[in-house]
Parts: sequence; C-alpha cells; structure tokens
Amino acid sequence: MKIRLAVLLCLALAGPALAQSSYEEAVSLYEDKDYKGAFTVAEAAAKRGDIRAMAMLGVLYQKGLGVTADLNKAVDWYADAAEKNNLGAQYSLGEIYLNGALGEPDTVRGRYWMLKAAGQGKPEAQHRLGLLAAAEAPPDWTDAAEWFRKAAAQGYADSQYNLGVLYAEGRGVDASKVMAGEWFAKAAVQGHRDAALDYGIMVFRGDGVKKDEKVGAQWLLVSARRGNPVAQNRVARLYATGKAFDVDPAEAMKWHILAKAGGRSDAWLDEFVARLPMATQEEGEARARTFKPD
Repeated sequence: MKIRLAVLLCLALAGPALAQSSYEEAVSLYEDKDYKGAFTVAEAAAKRGDIRAMAMLGVLYQKGLGVTADLNKAVDWYADAAEKNNLGAQYSLGEIYLNGALGEPDTVRGRYWMLKAAGQGKPEAQHRLGLLAAAEAPPDWTDAAEWFRKAAAQGYADSQYNLGVLYAEGRGVDASKVMAGEWFAKAAVQGHRDAALDYGIMVFRGDGVKKDEKVGAQWLLVSARRGNPVAQNRVARLYATGKAFDVDPAEAMKWHILAKAGGRSDAWLDEFVARLPMATQEEGEARARTFKPD
C-alpha cells in the first residue's frame, strides 16, 4: 500500500512538470540545434492547441529539421495555425502557394494569405503584395506603390528602394526626384546595394539632391563593396580617372575585374588596364582575388 501511494504521489508531481513542456522549450531546443527534441516538444504542444507550436511544426516539416521533410504536412500545420490568425504561418502559407512549391502557383490562395499577413502589419507580406501588383498584366502601379509604402514605412529596405524607383519613373505616384532620393537614401543607409548605387549617382550628379561628387562616390563604393557590378564599374572609372578618388590604377583594375565577372564590361577600361605596367596588373588581380563582398 505504501509503495502504491508513493508511485501515485510521484506521478502526481510529475504530471504538471510534463505538462509544462512548451513552445518556449521547443524554441530553446531549436536554437540549440536539437531539432528532434524541438519537434517532439512542439508536436506535443501543438496537439494541446498551442498555435505557435503548430506554426513551428510547419517550419520543421518544410525544412526537414528533426523530421523527414514533408511539404504537405507543413502546409497542414501552417494552415491550422494560419486559420487561428498566426502571422508567421499566414505568410509562410502564402509564399508556398505563390511560389508553386506544391505544383502550379496558386495566386488566389497565395494572395488570400498574404492579405491576411499584410493586414496584421507584416512588411514582408506587404512587399510581396506590391510585387504581385507590379507583375499584373497590365501592372497596377498605384496598388504596388501603396503596398510598398506600407512596408517602407516600417523600414523594409526592399520596399523603400522600390518606392524610390516608382517615384523616379512616375509609376503609380507623381514623378519626383526629391522623393526618389529620400527613399533611396533610407534603403541605402540600411545597406541596400542597389539603393546605394542609385542614390550615389543622384548625389554625384546633383539629380534631385544636393550635388556632392565625393559623397556620391562613397555611396557608389558602398554599393560596389556589396557586390553590385554596375557600381563596381563606376568605381573602377573613378579610380582610373582620379575623379572623387585619388588615382589608383591597381584599385581601378580590381574593380574592373569584379565588374566584368558580374557581367558589366567596359571597353575603355579594358584598354586602360592593358596599358598598365605588369606589376600594377598583378597587384590589381591580387586585390580582386581577395575581395569579399560586405
């Protein structure tokens, strides 16, 4: 009798502890890369109705972490969580449908879930809806601009850049170089390489913004260091000609090599490089080989 009572007491004490296996524990296991453990805990929590755990199971099944990858099961778990208004699940489900991961793209379902996520303020979803509007035939530039604006207002760099492009081209908004420059600058500050290129060109030329060749050249350099081949070509010319930068033939050659590798050829720079002393060419090649994008 005493033994039976001891067992009952032990189970009574263990019960609440076991019940405390939670989403937070699954997250901790996931962060420790114990994906099997994360799956086990998340599955138990999901079956108890934890919406966040349902969404996590979607991620684990989609990526094949701690369990065999199964996109259909991922979609089922995402759908359960999305129906209960889980923001991440709504966005992930929208992407799966839009990307055609299950077969043909399903823009109706994809847009439906993106709208749900965007309505909850997810900037990635708002940006995606902007891209969808821009891809329509014909494009709905006004709708695209509105969605990009919503995401841009939250600091989403890709939308800030796209909004700048729309202002520069007058698509869906009144053309304004001033507004284009403002949005390019916001994205450039966040390290967006295309925005840094466009903003650098605007500043270098004084196109819609205050002209400053040295500052513009620095923004071009930011873009070049992040791997933009057009910016690399512009920077190569600046180092070759000594405009905004001190003349540095080896550095010019480095950026020219990188730009060409990225598909940006330049006949003038080809001739410039061909005339350089062999030692300078070797230095330029060495710098190009050791280059790593920021």
